[in-house]
Amino acid sequence: MPLSIDSSSITHSIQLSVAPVFLLTAVAGMIGAVAGRLARIIDRARVVEERVRHQDDPESLEHAVLELGYLRTRGRMANGCIGLLTLCGFLIGLTIVLLFLGETTNLRGHTWALGSFLTGVVSFLLALVLFFVETVMATRLLNFHMLRTPPALPVPPARR
Repeated sequence: MPLSIDSSSITHSIQLSVAPVFLLTAVAGMIGAVAGRLARIIDRARVVEERVRHQDDPESLEHAVLELGYLRTRGRMANGCIGLLTLCGFLIGLTIVLLFLGETTNLRGHTWALGSFLTGVVSFLLALVLFFVETVMATRLLNFHMLRTPPALPVPPARR
C-alpha cells in the first residue's frame, strides 16, 4: 500500500475528512449534555433514597419507589445514549481514517467508509431518540400542586 505524496490528493483527502469532523463535534457536545443529565439523575436518586430512610409514611414511600423506578429507567436511557454516541464517534473516526487512506493509498475502503458513516449517523439518530424519551420522562413526575389548588392569599391586616 504505497503512500501517495501528491499534494492535490492529500488536499482532497483532507477536504473529504473535514465534513465528518463536524459530526464528531456534535457527538462530543451531546456526550457532555447527556453525562450532565446522568449526573443529575444519580444525585436525585441519592436524595430520594436518603429521604426514604428517614420516613415511615406509606404514601411517601410509595411515591419514592415510583420516582426511583423512573430514575433507574432514565439512567439506563442516558447510559444507552452515551453508548450510542460513543459508537457513533468511533464509526465517524473510522470513516475519516478510511477516507483519508483511500485517497492517499491504494486502499479501496470507500464501501467500508460509507457503511461506517451511515451506521454512525443511525447510532446518532437513535441516541437522539433516547435523549428525547429521557427528557420527556423527566417531566412525568412533576406534580405542579400549586397550579391545581392555588394557595390562599394572605389577608392584609385591617387598618385602624
